Amino acid sequence: MKIQRLEITSPNLDEQRQFYHHTLGLEFQNDTSNSFEVVVGFSILKITQDPGATPYHIAFHIPPKAIKPALAWVKGRLEIQMNGEEEIVDFSAWKAMSLYFYDAGKNILEFISREDLYPPREETFSEKSILGIAEIGMVTHDIPEKYKILNQISGLEKFDGNFKNFCAIGDDKGLIITIDNHKKDWFPTNDKAFVSDFKMTFEHSNKNYRLAFEKDKLVIAQTE
Repeated sequence: MKIQRLEITSPNLDEQRQFYHHTLGLEFQNDTSNSFEVVVGFSILKITQDPGATPYHIAFHIPPKAIKPALAWVKGRLEIQMNGEEEIVDFSAWKAMSLYFYDAGKNILEFISREDLYPPREETFSEKSILGIAEIGMVTHDIPEKYKILNQISGLEKFDGNFKNFCAIGDDKGLIITIDNHKKDWFPTNDKAFVSDFKMTFEHSNKNYRLAFEKDKLVIAQTE
């Protein structure tokens, strides 16, 4: 699954604008008083003003072997959110390594470096090394229902986890991280997980889909 576009909301648009443009150095498009779009590699992240918005978990792909220079780059700008004493988390079963930090809306952001997905780069890390959106968190009270909808309409499969408290749905290219917030908080910060609305477009098996998640209801359809 390749995540082409993700639309989220935030209660503090001006601070988020400063964060994504100045702290991370990413380019904008369609910047208005009520929303802006961030160009993140092959993906677009749209953030719209909403005073009632709650935090998300979003991950971004970075190249293989880039996790250590990425760590130094982030630490020059932000505080790393650690897993105990670990600044870098080794997901050996996923052949991936990750680091975590917050944006200006207390969204948990992740840089994930997958060993086999993209060509490795040895150069110094910069904002141009961020390849695209890798994951979005979907907080729900019914993981099996959400999986059934995703699987039947788009063919997405379980990547890891179970259907009780956590299930990663998709593949190395893109994942929907479903968790039940009655049973689990966000890793690694242990922040409370909110049922935060979002919209997304993605490609899977040479077909394009539009997804809307609102108030724990999931609607997905194939597009042209």
